[in-house]
Amino acid sequence: MKKEDVYNLLEENKNERGIENWKKFKYENWTSFGIGLTQLKKLAKKIGKDHKLAQELWKEPNYDIKIISILIEEPSKISEKQIKAMVSNVSMWMLSHTWVQNIFCKVPFAKELAENWRKSTIEIERRCSYAFLYYLAKDTKISDTYFSPILNVIEKKIQQEENFVKEAMNNALFAIGQRSKSLNFRCIEIAKKIGKIEVDYGDNSCEAVDVIKHLTSERMKKKFN
Repeated sequence: MKKEDVYNLLEENKNERGIENWKKFKYENWTSFGIGLTQLKKLAKKIGKDHKLAQELWKEPNYDIKIISILIEEPSKISEKQIKAMVSNVSMWMLSHTWVQNIFCKVPFAKELAENWRKSTIEIERRCSYAFLYYLAKDTKISDTYFSPILNVIEKKIQQEENFVKEAMNNALFAIGQRSKSLNFRCIEIAKKIGKIEVDYGDNSCEAVDVIKHLTSERMKKKFN
């Protein structure tokens, strides 16, 4: 399939209501077909995995096209140079979540690069590094001690961080707190100390994760008893 074919496919599936909702985000340099993520996943399966096409589509200033690019990409074929070039185009918070989960998490050099990005002066790199931690926290091969210095940084810096770096840190805190009884206790302590996390999602009903509520839930209590 060619780029023009992908555009035609999305045009056939465009959603006028979704397009109107998209306008609320006020991304003036981007367009959208208003298609929901569930439908985009179905369309991506129809297109099939294609690294070359994915890289071509990634350059397009259209949200749906970028999501398709992510979903048809083959992470094993992506170089570190390409990842570093791609990250500058994931500034939109909805896009960054999908990119980290489906692309960044699956490249073999993600952990090392994320460690460098956590110290970066570039906001989107810090955001993606902490978003990556949400998934890394689920890796049982990683020792709990790996997360201790990271938690210290989150405790110290989260309330002073940029809007969506703050969100990523909060999500990381939530995920790390589900690993073990000791980390659960530590993350609850940190969450109580830092207080409520406010994230501005614009004209959207989304709210930041309530870490204390979730880490002290009955499910968590049963898990660690």
